[in-house]
Amino acid sequence: MEPTIGLALGAGSARGLAHIGVLKALEEEEIKIDYIAGTSAGAIIGGFYAAGLDLHMLERLATHLEWDNLTDITLPRQGLIAGDKMKEFFQLLTKRKEFSDLELPFAAVATDIEKGENVVIDSGIVAEALRASMSVPGVFVPHKLDDRLLVDGALLNRVPTAEARNLGADIVIGVEVSPIDSQSRDVNNIFDVILNSIDIMQQELAQSKRVGADLLIEPKLKGIGATELERSQECIDLGYQATQKNIEKIKKLRARGLESEEAN
Repeated sequence: MEPTIGLALGAGSARGLAHIGVLKALEEEEIKIDYIAGTSAGAIIGGFYAAGLDLHMLERLATHLEWDNLTDITLPRQGLIAGDKMKEFFQLLTKRKEFSDLELPFAAVATDIEKGENVVIDSGIVAEALRASMSVPGVFVPHKLDDRLLVDGALLNRVPTAEARNLGADIVIGVEVSPIDSQSRDVNNIFDVILNSIDIMQQELAQSKRVGADLLIEPKLKGIGATELERSQECIDLGYQATQKNIEKIKKLRARGLESEEAN
């Protein structure tokens, strides 16, 4: 029996579209994914994939996305964007499925903004979990779910490898789409201020916290801003290329896991 493979898809705002390229490369090589855990953008792409959305359709959709079609500005009490349009978009693409209806086990990671706790969502309506996981503090109004006020999971858990392993994965492949570098960042509006601040915080978190994957895929996304949806095809291509370079390592991990099971 082959070892099971789990994907841990990391946060990265628009750069998270690289996850589409990762999944595309794995599909082409017929590497079966058994479990997916995702944070923020990783939760969105992972949730769509677990719901059965075709990758070619997702790629076409991603290259035509515009923030204006997904955002609904509100009076800034808890956030600048209400998030209702985003949730409807998630409902549409997940076909209003619950976790129990998904084609493979999936978990989304959010943060309880009141208690400062990592929250794993693996039951209920998938779109609600995605809305919670990607709620960047200050940008999106926090999402209320099961008496918790939830925001972006990346605050505590940018690449949810432990969650992928807890789902049942023998081998965990992490995908890091928030480049850890010191490049200059353009600041043109309040969204850039908030997202760049989170990027900087993530750099500090990355230096103190090991990701914990059996293999970490890191697309070369340096220089691509967190809000640059117009570079979606570039992100997808870079995710694809990074995964292609790691295919042999993934196959070796799978073979090693199979040998270990047979020895037992």
